[in-house]
Amino acid sequence: MNPNRITFHHAPNSRSGAALMLLEELGAQYDMHVMDLTQGEQRRPAYLKINPLGKVPAIEHLGGLVTERPAIFTYLADLYPSAGLAPGLDDPLRGPYLRWLAFYGSCFEPAVMDRRMKHEPAPVSTCPYGDFDTVMDTLEAQLSPGPWLLGERFTAADILWASALDWTMKFGVVPRRDAFEAYVARLMVRPAIVRAVVQDAALARAQTLAAA
Repeated sequence: MNPNRITFHHAPNSRSGAALMLLEELGAQYDMHVMDLTQGEQRRPAYLKINPLGKVPAIEHLGGLVTERPAIFTYLADLYPSAGLAPGLDDPLRGPYLRWLAFYGSCFEPAVMDRRMKHEPAPVSTCPYGDFDTVMDTLEAQLSPGPWLLGERFTAADILWASALDWTMKFGVVPRRDAFEAYVARLMVRPAIVRAVVQDAALARAQTLAAA
């Protein structure tokens, strides 16, 4: 594959769908390596050489590897500044933008996974996210003014957050609050997001048919 293009390691019906949405929103040029999670393809040696954790998404660009969605979103949005999805270094919104990308991986994901797996959280004094309800309340307070995470400015962080809220509310892990549902609805009608959802669904159907 051309190292100047983005190589996107993806599996349909996974966390990787948010990265596909971002690539489409950016108008990025990318080559997709698709894996079937139901067949365990992400755990095979060829992919474990790329990401030893066997997780998607991952991207390769200019000979470098980027994993972890907050890092991928930061990298890609900065790579395409003309798309306007990342506040610049001199923009007052840059700090809040990075805060919410980090908050996703540092607080939201651990809180959601503890809740879904019915794990007893660590004491508030040592738990990396404090407590589940405070995480949800903090997010709701940020989203309530709308329309986006940073007010009128739509950024890559909105794709990460709204797609995550969509999945976690569907699974019943995150409570269906009005601010969350309205936020997700605004994202899901954007043309690039619709394209990504249709593409992901087509990949999932193809894998189902191939396994039949």
